[in-house]
Amino acid sequence: MNRLLLSATALLATTGTVPGAEEPENTAKVNLLEIIKEGGIMMWPLGALSIAAVVLILLFFITIRSSTVVSDRFMRVAESLIRKRDYLGLVGYAHRRGECIARITQKTLDFATKNPEAKFNEVREVAEAEGSRQASTLNQRISYLADIGAIAPMVGLLGTVLGMIRAFLEINTGNVEVVRQMKLAGGVAEALVTTASGLSIGIIAMIFYSVFRGRVQRSLAELEAAATHLLALLGSQFQQSARHQPENQTLPPPDHPPEGYKVPRSQRPAPSRASQADIPGA
Repeated sequence: MNRLLLSATALLATTGTVPGAEEPENTAKVNLLEIIKEGGIMMWPLGALSIAAVVLILLFFITIRSSTVVSDRFMRVAESLIRKRDYLGLVGYAHRRGECIARITQKTLDFATKNPEAKFNEVREVAEAEGSRQASTLNQRISYLADIGAIAPMVGLLGTVLGMIRAFLEINTGNVEVVRQMKLAGGVAEALVTTASGLSIGIIAMIFYSVFRGRVQRSLAELEAAATHLLALLGSQFQQSARHQPENQTLPPPDHPPEGYKVPRSQRPAPSRASQADIPGA
C-alpha cells in the first residue's frame, strides 16, 4: 500500500497536474492584425502592392474577355456593311464600339477611304500594324501583375534584412541576457513576417498572371482570325470594284489615223493657192 501511494505521489509530481483539474490558459492568442504589426515598416509597401494586385485582378476579370476583343455582333454588322460597300458607315459604327477588332477595322477603312488610289497590300499593312499595336497593349496590361509578382518578394527580403539588423543592434545594446533573447525574437519575427508576406503576394500575383496570359493568347488568336476574315472579304470587294471599273479608252494619235478613218470637212486643211511662178506662161 505504501508503495502505491509513493508511486502516485511521484506521478503527480512529474506531471504537475491533478486529474480532473482544469489547465490554465497560458498561451496567448495571436490574430492576423498583430502578425502584420510585427512586420514593421516594410509592411506598408507590401500592403500597397497587395491592394494594387487585387485591383488589377478584378479589373482584368472584367476587361480581358473574348467579347471585349472580338464580338459576334460586330462581325455580323461588319460583314453586312462590307458586302454593301458602305465603308464610311462601318467606320462610324466601329468608332462607337470598344472591341479590339473594331479599332483595327476603323484604322483600316479610314485609310482606305481617305486614300482611294492605295493598293490592297498597303491597306493590309495598315491592318497588320494596328493589330500588332492592339496585341502589345493587351500583353502590356497583364505585365503589371508579373511586375508585382517580382517586386513583392524583393520587398519582403528587404524587410528580412532590416529585421535582422534591428535584432542584432538591440542585442548589442542590451544588458540582461533574457532581455537580449526577447529582443532577438522580435527582430526575427519581423524578418519572417515580411518574408512570408512578400512571398504570398508574389505567388498570388504570378498565379493570376499565368491565368490572364492564357486568356490573352486565346483572345489574340481569335483577333487574328477575325481580322484575316474581314481583310479577305474586303479584298474580294476591292477586286470586284476594280473588275467593273471601265477602262480608259485612248484616242489614236492625230498623225496616224486608223485605217478607214475620214477626217471631217471642217477639220480638213484649206487648199493652197498656186503662185504666179507656178502658172505656165505667166
